[in-house]
Amino acid sequence: MPLLALLALLAGAPWADICEALNVTVSPGPRTQHLIGDNVTLCCHVSQKRRRENLLAVRWVFALPSAQEYLMLKMTKFGVVQYYGNYTSHFYRRRLRLLEEKHRTMYTFLILNIQQAEQGHYICKVQEIGKQRNKWTSWSNGSASTEVQVFPSRFLDEEKHNAWAFFEDLSVYVVLICSAGILSILLFALVTLCQTLSNRRRSHAKCNLVKSPKKSLQEAGSPSKATGPPGPPTQRKGSKATEGPPAVPAKGICEHQHPTPSQSQNS
Repeated sequence: MPLLALLALLAGAPWADICEALNVTVSPGPRTQHLIGDNVTLCCHVSQKRRRENLLAVRWVFALPSAQEYLMLKMTKFGVVQYYGNYTSHFYRRRLRLLEEKHRTMYTFLILNIQQAEQGHYICKVQEIGKQRNKWTSWSNGSASTEVQVFPSRFLDEEKHNAWAFFEDLSVYVVLICSAGILSILLFALVTLCQTLSNRRRSHAKCNLVKSPKKSLQEAGSPSKATGPPGPPTQRKGSKATEGPPAVPAKGICEHQHPTPSQSQNS
């Protein structure tokens, strides 16, 4: 009897490690949001199997916030899908589907036309099953969950409107900042242009002041031009003087004038 108990302990020791070997994750997670009437896709990924030839049994469980769980459907180790509870009705059978996407590694759970009452936590529970001494035994277990939130279309429309309003306000601020920057650049260019023009005018005025004393000195050095009546224009060198017509002699009175008595006495 003690030998049998020891053998049972040795045989049972590896099973604790085996049960913790299976790794299960659900995507998208840990939370996903949908509208009423959307089609929801949940993927259950399985890894770290103990043996490659072992089979997997996949269950999907629906859990309410009150922690009450309902088994929805199950894919057996042979790939047969079974429905449980209220989910056996035709209403759920045509809306709930469980598919094996990748061989013994990924399982897809489809919820078509989801309703408001179906929001909650969805748990994927996977069991690794293998043969030992011609008997099917459980080698390891694993589970993962995600929260599905279902909203009316009006709720998400308001969220999108608020998000767009935020980005619109942000774009207005960006436009104002850019406009202020452009105006400051234009103002700086205008001030620079005005300073350049004023500097040019000042330099031009200084040049005029420097030239005016030279002109006054030149005018002071030539007094003939400043005083006296204007004389006849000077003739150029090499030009011939024009001769005027001969003078006309006085007639009659000078030729036939008789001598005065004083002139006769003197003679």
